[in-house]
Amino acid sequence: MDKHQTLKHYFGHDAFRPGQETLIDALLDGRDALGIMPTGAGKSMCYQIPALMLEGITLVVSPLISLMKDQVAALKSAGVAAAYLNSSLTPRQLELATERAMQGAYRIIYVAPERLETASFRRFACAAPIRLIAVDEAHCVSQWGQDFRPNYLKIADFIELLPHRPAVGAFTATATRRVRDDIMRLLRLRSPVTATTGFDRPNLFFEVAQPRSKYAALKAILATRRGESGIVYCATRKTVEEVTDKLTREGYPVSRYHAGLSDEERQRNQEDFQFDRVSVMVATNAFGMGIDKSNVSFVIHYNMPRSMEAYYQEAGRAGRDGSDAVCVLLYSGQDVITGRWMIDHAEPNPELTEQERRMIRSQDEQRLRQMADYCTGSGCLRGAILRYFGQEAPERCGACSRCTGGQYAFVNGLERERRRHSTAQTEAAPVPRGGMQVSAYEDGDILMPIKPGVRLGHSTPAPAEEVDDTLFGQLRACRMRLARGLGVPPYVIAADKTLTDMARRKPRSLNEMLEVYGMGTAKVGKYGDAFLEVIRRYGSGPVSGIREKSSAAAPPAPRKATRRGGRRAADKAAPGWSSEEEERLRRGYLAGVSIAQLAAIHGRPEDEVRGELAKLHLILDQARLEQYGVALPEEDGDA
Repeated sequence: MDKHQTLKHYFGHDAFRPGQETLIDALLDGRDALGIMPTGAGKSMCYQIPALMLEGITLVVSPLISLMKDQVAALKSAGVAAAYLNSSLTPRQLELATERAMQGAYRIIYVAPERLETASFRRFACAAPIRLIAVDEAHCVSQWGQDFRPNYLKIADFIELLPHRPAVGAFTATATRRVRDDIMRLLRLRSPVTATTGFDRPNLFFEVAQPRSKYAALKAILATRRGESGIVYCATRKTVEEVTDKLTREGYPVSRYHAGLSDEERQRNQEDFQFDRVSVMVATNAFGMGIDKSNVSFVIHYNMPRSMEAYYQEAGRAGRDGSDAVCVLLYSGQDVITGRWMIDHAEPNPELTEQERRMIRSQDEQRLRQMADYCTGSGCLRGAILRYFGQEAPERCGACSRCTGGQYAFVNGLERERRRHSTAQTEAAPVPRGGMQVSAYEDGDILMPIKPGVRLGHSTPAPAEEVDDTLFGQLRACRMRLARGLGVPPYVIAADKTLTDMARRKPRSLNEMLEVYGMGTAKVGKYGDAFLEVIRRYGSGPVSGIREKSSAAAPPAPRKATRRGGRRAADKAAPGWSSEEEERLRRGYLAGVSIAQLAAIHGRPEDEVRGELAKLHLILDQARLEQYGVALPEEDGDA
């Protein structure tokens, strides 16, 4: 397959996004590459596509265990053989995964930077056919970045140890010019092909508000976004606890995350959020860099972050699937005082000289002032963000509170009068669902909800998307059932944007399902039938005939047991399974779907599914499946 066929087959996309092809072509040609692309722009695709096209192993260096786990789960869901090696695995699991990697079982392996320093991994790396190394979150290599990690400084030494230097790709979402130069220098990139696609996230609406009561403002916002997934960032652990306790007492489905919790609770709370068991996470900045959750529709900063880099990275966790999302910063002067205190009491980095520490402190103070200017200024918010990162921007974007009058406006006194008479500012942009508008009441900070699709300052509804919300809800419920059965986050099965497109298109066959955004061949083979069944039941009439669309020939169907009279013995031996269900079961199994997945899809116990497969003579050994070009899913416990 070429790069376009690979993109469609595994990831269900018809075209590359800006910058992706440039980086993919460079890595396929054996050249180093540096990609600076905003969150949600598809950085991972830039190394995953080459990994699937090159012979050998692609090594991905990633800073957080949760990020590795989710990305590997998503790759497996797309039909890609991937694994991760980190401290979450037992010694036996690490040994098994390394053995399988040497046997060529994985195309992509994720590792934490500290693992590169271990003798056992270095022995493996020197013997393994590593063809590409991708460094994710590459800004962590720079002490001038917001997430400096000393272990990243050892990556270049590790690469130099390999008997044959592979191509190296470095990727980050937020990097100033100084950080970019550090990435190239400290990772020792060789004349890298560079693609900077810009930092703009057009689907994000930015707002800064200064309410008298932040908690009242937070509740007002959450009241308009019930059932949606979002993150509330707080500056301190104490604030996280206070906000979480208040929201919990009032019945909001929230969880908490900060460094003061035990590892077990942090993991449990993060999974609750990932699996949509709670819709809102209240957290410090300890939460997020490893979060790949695609359906976060809002990020609220309860306190001002200490830098634009931190703010944009955290706010960028909204709208990763391209859907409209809002980013609201609730500002007060106390935030600046808190920020200064945290800079004063920051733990010094022992690996830096005293002069370097003073320089970094001075830079931190400057970043804090720039962040305060962002919150208190009068210019376009999006323009301020883009210019901070060195990108030109128009004076007005039409999608921030400074340009439109705001979605979540908290005003009183003279400020209310200014906004009430500033009609020119309130006509620029449509408001996504759940927007808010200032009331004309005399006292306090008042918000009144704007109806979905209504523009600020207008009463004419904006054109609505042709999406059947009822069907969308049923598809989400189906996704949740599949996710629970497989033990993966729902967005690993399909992003909200995928379900939205599915509800709009209403596909009637697996061939038509392949046209849905994000539904590649592997995902259609694994989950297509389950979603088609929801659509069939919602509509009327049977699902149309199915013909797999694949670059390879479909595997031959094994013969089914027969008996005299022409009736299949399986029909009599397995009552309750219709011929259509048996056909879906057969096709799903031969496509590599696991027993657990089939049980989730068909809504039956695993033992019953396993028994039916045996009666239909479909449980084959690995050699037979490989003859058909199909790999068995990995057993639980593998990396």
